Amino acid sequence: MLFNSLQFLVFFPLTVLLYWILPARGHSRNWMLLIASYYFYMNWEPGYAVLIFISTITTWAGALLLERATETKRKLCLIATLTVNIGILFAYKYLNFIGAQIQALMDYMGLGIQLPEFNILLPVGISFYTFQAIGYLVDVWRGTLRAERNFFTYALFVSFFPQLVAGPIERAKNLLRQFHEQHHFNGEQLIRGLELMVFGYFMKLCIAEMVAPYVDAVFNNLPQHNGHSILLATFFFTFQIFCDFGGYSLIAIGAARCMGFSLMQNFRQPYLATSVKDFWRRWHISLSSWFSDYVYIPLGGNRVSTPRHFSNLFITFLVSGIWHGANYTFLAWGAYHGALQCAHTAKSKWIRVKRPANVFFTVLNTCITFVLVALGWIFFRANSFEDALLAFKKIIFEPGPIFNGEGKPMIFLSVLLIILLIGFEVIHELRDSRSDNPSDCNSFNHSLRTGIIITAFLLIMILLTAQFAGGRFIYFQF
Repeated sequence: MLFNSLQFLVFFPLTVLLYWILPARGHSRNWMLLIASYYFYMNWEPGYAVLIFISTITTWAGALLLERATETKRKLCLIATLTVNIGILFAYKYLNFIGAQIQALMDYMGLGIQLPEFNILLPVGISFYTFQAIGYLVDVWRGTLRAERNFFTYALFVSFFPQLVAGPIERAKNLLRQFHEQHHFNGEQLIRGLELMVFGYFMKLCIAEMVAPYVDAVFNNLPQHNGHSILLATFFFTFQIFCDFGGYSLIAIGAARCMGFSLMQNFRQPYLATSVKDFWRRWHISLSSWFSDYVYIPLGGNRVSTPRHFSNLFITFLVSGIWHGANYTFLAWGAYHGALQCAHTAKSKWIRVKRPANVFFTVLNTCITFVLVALGWIFFRANSFEDALLAFKKIIFEPGPIFNGEGKPMIFLSVLLIILLIGFEVIHELRDSRSDNPSDCNSFNHSLRTGIIITAFLLIMILLTAQFAGGRFIYFQF
């Protein structure tokens, strides 16, 4: 992780305390948050803060020029700014991968040419803050957003520490305007923010880190495992990836809420989706909506011919797969979901079967969707495309015994924690739906008491079951 636990336990409360002590008027709070955000990021690799600064200053200046330039110059400005930002992302994330493919092709052709290999460490969160800055620039280009005049306020928008390294990928129309507002201390918001953070740590430390050793043991040594072991590891990985990334999102949202900021919801019970289309309305919502607004719709969306519509869907998910990393496994994962989306769209257009809206069909569709999504995670988690194919081969042709007698206590505890997670998700959803319009002091007090009770219970669960020796969040590598 960027910070170890002790560092963050000092950094975060001190940042929140300073934020509320400083006067609301003026820019002192924004200055403090900007310094804290760069300090937070530079704890990982100080030099890579330069990349955030380059992305920030180019998109800030580019947006100002877009508002003032003629139409021809506007296009040149947009292309130049996008080229700089996408170029940096490409260089750090994809250059070695492309070079390796070219090298393999030249070796196959017997050319005997050795290409240089660059020892580049992927900057944490580069895909997230780059996309956030690009989204702002395109919004200004479209005329749906005014360019931000204050450079330091915009720099805080790009580098805001709670969501800097793994999202949610915020839109300027939501987050940027909040840095111009005066925030006043709210005890209920503080308790709610802490509750979300503790819930996020519960997801990460008690579930994601609990199942990670089994998942790693299986996927890092697939030839030695049978189909049932791989299926169990796949089932665990579906919750590992959700609890790891969803947990971080809750920590980010909760940390921002403690200071009066509202970040967008990034997950909405994704494994309760009733179709693959519904799944992508619930999973990594900030990225899904980003691709919809800045890739799918510009390609033509669904307002084109049917073949073109399918092509737009497939390309969008293919690009989403590539965004996750320079590996054929991510490309295959994106293609898999693109194919599922095309199949769902074709079914909706050409096969109209009216089924009664009852619990049975809802549960059936949810189970089918869960299985389809879980199988797709094999591509995402496998170390190589060949490993993914081997996993599918073993699942189909070499099932083997369900349990080999090893790791049963961990497996049973993991399943119990997953069931507990689902229960908490339902409770949170019910609480959110009932607290949209608090009407009196009693509702405030009830919400406060409930938040404190839930937070205390989650802290106890963390102390009893957490795995504190785990690694960093999975999506830090993207």
